[in-house]
Amino acid sequence: MAVPATAFAANSPSDAGDGRSTTAVAPAAVGLDDPAKKEIAMKIVSSAENSSLDWKAQYKYIEDIGDGRGYTAGIIGFCSGTGDMLDLVELYTQRKPGNVLAKYLPALRNVDGSDSHAGLDPNFTKDWKKAAEDSAFKTAQNDERDRVYFNPAVSRGKSDGVGVLGQFIYYDAIVMHGDGGDPTSFSSIRKRALAKAKPPAQGGNEKTYLNAFLDARVWAMKQEEAHEDTSRVDTAQRVFVQKNNLNLNTPLDWKVYGDSFHID
Repeated sequence: MAVPATAFAANSPSDAGDGRSTTAVAPAAVGLDDPAKKEIAMKIVSSAENSSLDWKAQYKYIEDIGDGRGYTAGIIGFCSGTGDMLDLVELYTQRKPGNVLAKYLPALRNVDGSDSHAGLDPNFTKDWKKAAEDSAFKTAQNDERDRVYFNPAVSRGKSDGVGVLGQFIYYDAIVMHGDGGDPTSFSSIRKRALAKAKPPAQGGNEKTYLNAFLDARVWAMKQEEAHEDTSRVDTAQRVFVQKNNLNLNTPLDWKVYGDSFHID
């Protein structure tokens, strides 16, 4: 069972033997927001999203993968059809007016909710790659990833009492499914899991709960043709659960879409 990611104090006798008590503070439990664990998370997601562990090479990535979400781009798969790409470009433009992507804001607002490229072609992909050379755009991608996906996943995972692996499982689910109100969103997946098992924060067994969540995640993925390959769960996250690696400790070995990956 995971412990809350907070330090606690305990009274213990002083080593000096003078009868006084001293306060010993236990180290805080490591969460996915620990820099080393976060780096692992970025690599595992990149293995699924980009078939590469080099997630920092993905700032410039952009293509239409035919999933009905328009262009997918950047380190976390911001999509022109789901609003998060629009939010990203708006943030970038607030910080750096007149940037190379600012002129596409009207088009991004118009195509939100569709797979349309109207107003984006033919130069949007070229300009995206140019913007990705700008450190301000990279920082904006990092910040939007954390605000929309990473921080909510870690926060919810900690409140449910799951450890680093569980927080990553939440993160990967939010990345793919978002957290809207539809039946395949993260919150709906979590609700299906809670109907089957209690999380550690409610006295449940962590492995049992994580398996229930992954079962619900697989169901959600199979509702959409573009996500029907569930190997990022079956031969990656599920493997870590089976190995009791609830802290996502290295070395790690997994497969995604038939490709093998390793982190020392």
